[in-house]
Amino acid sequence: MATLSSILDNDFYKFTMQFAVSKLFPKAQAKYEFINRGKHAFPAGFDKRLKEAINEMAQLKLSKAEKQFLHDKCPYIDPTYLDFLQGYRYDPEEVKIEQHGDELSVAIEGYWYRTILWEVPIMSLICELYYEANQLQRVSNEDVCQIVQDKMIKYDKLGVTIADFGTRRRHSYEVHDLVIRTLKQHPSRTFIGTSNVHLAMKYETTPIGTHAHEWFMFHAAKYGYKMANLLGLEHWSDVYRGDLGIALSDTYTTKVFFTQFDKKLTKLFDGVRHDSGDPIQFAQMTIDHYSQKGIDPRSKTIIFSDGLDYEKVAKIAGFCEGKIGYSFGIGTDFTNDVGLPRMNIVLKMVEAKPEDGEWTEVIKLSDEPNKHTGTTKEIAMAKQVLKIKE
Repeated sequence: MATLSSILDNDFYKFTMQFAVSKLFPKAQAKYEFINRGKHAFPAGFDKRLKEAINEMAQLKLSKAEKQFLHDKCPYIDPTYLDFLQGYRYDPEEVKIEQHGDELSVAIEGYWYRTILWEVPIMSLICELYYEANQLQRVSNEDVCQIVQDKMIKYDKLGVTIADFGTRRRHSYEVHDLVIRTLKQHPSRTFIGTSNVHLAMKYETTPIGTHAHEWFMFHAAKYGYKMANLLGLEHWSDVYRGDLGIALSDTYTTKVFFTQFDKKLTKLFDGVRHDSGDPIQFAQMTIDHYSQKGIDPRSKTIIFSDGLDYEKVAKIAGFCEGKIGYSFGIGTDFTNDVGLPRMNIVLKMVEAKPEDGEWTEVIKLSDEPNKHTGTTKEIAMAKQVLKIKE
């Protein structure tokens, strides 16, 4: 049955955010909920399988070698955090799982600095257990490796750089491991790292990531929608002092983000990440923003990470070449291209409770309306406050 073997089998930005949260918001609380976008039907007893896997996560702990890896690779993270992470243990009591018929419910609640690590491993377990429980047969290990090799040959010809962002919706740990091994052994400089910290350590490559939507969603709960992007980035720069300088742009639409991305932040951050909406329109908007601020767009970088495959990458690279720096984070097209339908699931923060505050609903206003999260009422209110018209 699917299990996790390392506490670092998670996305890097979960640890970078956990460090920032423990430093700035140690008393904040959060709630997360599972969203089954793909309407997948879960077989009877799936909840029990998932509970068992999550209970086993309580045994995971940071090893001395893993701690040393983080110390060496991440000099911008305080040793006090590494000591904290060494003592951190997952608490399954923070996770509530129910199943009614073929519908699965997962809810997480607790201090934000603790619960922040649950999202990615739970999603990866749901995916792997789903394929196991339904006895769905993937292609062979040899085919998995060949599929990756064939893609990399094409990416090499484009002259682009590629990172793996595929932990959360991977087919399985075994497939993910095969993918990273193949990418690492591929004879080119196209592959530059992975968001998965455990596999980055195992294959001696770079862990990649900064922050996620929940960082800005919490800031909206604490400071309001109009200040969420600005203060989210200010606080990030207070913690990392110029390191980890890729800003996520689409929590409350990219158009709103750029109105709050002032000249100081525009100069300070190395670039921005695209995660929804038309990538070409986003690239042009980003180029225009830098130009209007008197900054050469070619000195900045866009990290594209929204449902990428070769055709999308080729189109984006063709547009950006010579205009702005660019790189790509590829997710399920690497880690779940195994001859089976890919799962479409998310697990998002739904409420936050700042210190001395009240539980407050949080939402995401993606550049694609079908990727919004939150209640209709709260989304409408946020659009009114931010003057967003769709």
